[in-house]
Amino acid sequence: MAIEIPTDLTPELVPLSWLIGTWEGMGRLGEGEADDEYFVQRVEFRATGLPYLEYRSESWVSDNTGTKLRPLGIELGFWQLERPLEDADGGPGMIPGDLYPVLRSAEDVEKLRNDDGGFDIQVSITHPRGLTEMYYGQIKGPQIHVATDLVMRGTHSKEYASATRIYGLVNGDLFWRWDASIGGNELAAHASAALKKIAAQAPVETSDAPSETSPENDPSDADHGETNQQ
Repeated sequence: MAIEIPTDLTPELVPLSWLIGTWEGMGRLGEGEADDEYFVQRVEFRATGLPYLEYRSESWVSDNTGTKLRPLGIELGFWQLERPLEDADGGPGMIPGDLYPVLRSAEDVEKLRNDDGGFDIQVSITHPRGLTEMYYGQIKGPQIHVATDLVMRGTHSKEYASATRIYGLVNGDLFWRWDASIGGNELAAHASAALKKIAAQAPVETSDAPSETSPENDPSDADHGETNQQ
């Protein structure tokens, strides 16, 4: 399935472009066994004109038909390529960056490709009740594998030690699996789901800074076809 890359997308986000939009579907907690609960999830990946994607996930416990029964959880975060930051990137806080992006072309982004043929990425996800995860991993075409490098827990947060997440695009649908070490237990299946894209993102209002990315010069090196989900 071909992926349409927004013409106003900053070049640095092209490898992540297949995530952009709103996704919705159903999943199962745990291994998805007979007694494991169902849930409905709505996920949004949004480009803002800056070199990262905003992420929001909201889920509800449901019955096996997808009828929502009660709220389950919310996640907020940011997804971006992993690279050394420069003064032109702006921050920390509200220190403004340059008008022009640090990576201005597909050729600039291509220099970040790793030895495995993909791109290193960084993902930060915050949960209610004092839990924040920092993931590092790789995006290679329409597949993502990340693992926690750091888990920050509040004073009264429940025990949560580590996690891994896998995402893949399969025939246009977004499949994911989340394994976690919770309550002193070893890493084990926590949840998984299959989501369909229900909306693309509207064009982003940006400055007059040029973007030199085009679908003909796509650094993601992805055929955007069928992906095997592990």
